[in-house]
Amino acid sequence: MPPATPDTFPRQNARTLRFSLGRPRSFSVSHDGSTVLFVRSASGTDRVGRLWRWTPEDGEVELVDPSDLLSGRDEELSPEERARRERARESAGGIVAYTVDSAFSRAAYAVSGRLFITTVSGGVGTRELETPGPVIDPRIDPTGQRVAFVSAGRLHVTDIEQGDPHPLSPPEDDEHVTWGLADFIAAEELDRSRGFWWSPTGAQLIVQRTDVSPVSTWFVSSPATPEAAPTAQRYPAAGTPNADVSLWVVDLEGRTSEVDLPQDTEYVASVDWSDRGDPVVSVLDRVQQSISWLAIDTESGSTRALRTVTDESWVDVVPGAGCWDHSGRLLTVEVRDGDYALCADGQRLSPQGLQVRSISAVTPSHVTVIAAEHPGEQQVWLLTESSAGLVSAAAGWSGSVEGGGTRVVVTADLDRAHPQVVISTSTTDHDVASFADTPLITPQVTLLPGDRDRPRVALLLPTGWDPDQGALPVLMDPYGGPHHTSVAHHQGAFRESQWFADQGFAVVVVDGRGTPGQPASERAVRGDFAGPVLEDQVMGLHAVAHAFPSLDLERVAIRGWSFGGYLAALAVIDRPDVFHAAVAGAPVTDWRLYDTGYTERYLGVPTEHDDDAYRRSSLLERAAGLTRPLQLIHGLADDNVFVAHSLQLSRVLTENGRPHEVLPLTGITHMATQEEVAENLLTMQVDFLRRALAIDQG
Repeated sequence: MPPATPDTFPRQNARTLRFSLGRPRSFSVSHDGSTVLFVRSASGTDRVGRLWRWTPEDGEVELVDPSDLLSGRDEELSPEERARRERARESAGGIVAYTVDSAFSRAAYAVSGRLFITTVSGGVGTRELETPGPVIDPRIDPTGQRVAFVSAGRLHVTDIEQGDPHPLSPPEDDEHVTWGLADFIAAEELDRSRGFWWSPTGAQLIVQRTDVSPVSTWFVSSPATPEAAPTAQRYPAAGTPNADVSLWVVDLEGRTSEVDLPQDTEYVASVDWSDRGDPVVSVLDRVQQSISWLAIDTESGSTRALRTVTDESWVDVVPGAGCWDHSGRLLTVEVRDGDYALCADGQRLSPQGLQVRSISAVTPSHVTVIAAEHPGEQQVWLLTESSAGLVSAAAGWSGSVEGGGTRVVVTADLDRAHPQVVISTSTTDHDVASFADTPLITPQVTLLPGDRDRPRVALLLPTGWDPDQGALPVLMDPYGGPHHTSVAHHQGAFRESQWFADQGFAVVVVDGRGTPGQPASERAVRGDFAGPVLEDQVMGLHAVAHAFPSLDLERVAIRGWSFGGYLAALAVIDRPDVFHAAVAGAPVTDWRLYDTGYTERYLGVPTEHDDDAYRRSSLLERAAGLTRPLQLIHGLADDNVFVAHSLQLSRVLTENGRPHEVLPLTGITHMATQEEVAENLLTMQVDFLRRALAIDQG
């Protein structure tokens, strides 16, 4: 028998989905704090999520193994469910989401498009409910009597005890209309994956109706299988029409009334329906410079304006914002005095210098928020009228869920391989076990904190490297764009960077203007994705080179994916004096080909006579200037950043006689999660970089 192939980090990283498998996630806490539910797979390589329960009396108990429900058969997902998971960046299988009633007596979830109910307390049992077809996003009503779900584009409801699944939404003659599903922009750009909401009494629902007929049809093809027809997708590119989205109040008899939204509503950002007051909907205009919160009268569908906030750059959609507190005040997160501040009816509650990123929980005594005093970190804070208290560790990356005096805090940091999960009650603390694999690599990170004038920088050197070994070639490894922090205070942010460092590079990660921080810094990219972002990468490189003179600035490469891919290609085209090679994965090359919700927020709505921001930010406009080696990598099945981006850039480069490499990934979407592909992508990038920088591969 031949010896076993030794494990490598690229193989382990791919097999474990970047070490996410086996970690507990998706926590829910009962209103009385007595029970916690969560999802966790059986090991660090098992992709099948299982449902678990924790109580102080019984500890951790596995409630459901989806493999038992499928009797050993493989999971089958509808195209709609696959698209929903792509939007949510969900790569695992089994139970990936669930809902639970107010009493925590029953949980509902889908496995392989089939609907299941599990008894949470008392005698544990699971049974399947009849449905008319594959289900999407099943949600149990708060009373635990019914489950609503989407099937074949219509919202259905079924009684848990009596059965009788039937549609609640009216029939539609138009195949382009769906009920109960989030539209593309809501799911991809506004962090809203759901399309219907139960009332606290279970007697009504608010349901989204989506008509995609105004949206342009694009096609995702599979050139490697020419017999397969292209897949049509409605894609709202910048400057083109969005889907027609409306909200409706629906009762259990199927009676409907349309919610009266303002005429300039372009996006429905969120809906919150709690027992603290009328449902609240937040809506945005097309240019996203105005956000309004409205209370809905569920009898008539009429609305009353609660609050409107405007911003000459853009307004922010903050998770959890737009809800009532226990005093009947509207909780929002607004830009105040240079901060993202928690406000109640417009009055600031959070202290100066704290950047509130989301509202986690609302109790009679406090509001729990996820917030940061310093970029690259986030903590759990309890805010009251007169105080702000830190709950989680002072350094790291934390989140929380709570109910009835029980709180679950998840904290990742630079000292632990995996996040620590602690369930805290009034009498005990319990560490929830992680089954994730131990990484073969431990990042050794040196942080250079930034300020208003300097970007944040992280440096990773080869393990065991000695300065006497000579100067190191440099690899910049940024994302660099909105919504993502790369210089984050936890190990998971740097594992791939450390692996690249161990291949003989000094890896430099820079978070500059545009990445999450203070409002002014984020808004510096308004109207220009190229200038400020690239300037800060160069500034960060020079800052780390000044602090660590062993960097070889004559051999500097840059790699990135998505916005990072755009930034990598931009860097090697615009600044060949600084960057000598680039790997651009799934890059946006022409922002007119990217979606409305993201692109127009930062660059405005392009028109026939005014698209300077798009020309200024386009790679196609400057591609003829390429003089350095460039490798383009793109999944042919990518329905977020379509492969047209890389192909159009390649065409312009070829027309101008600019050599470059193109690596097409057959059947791969924006998330390259297939094990063999994800593994080899890392090694192939290193091979290219060594060739491009003339690094001895012996």
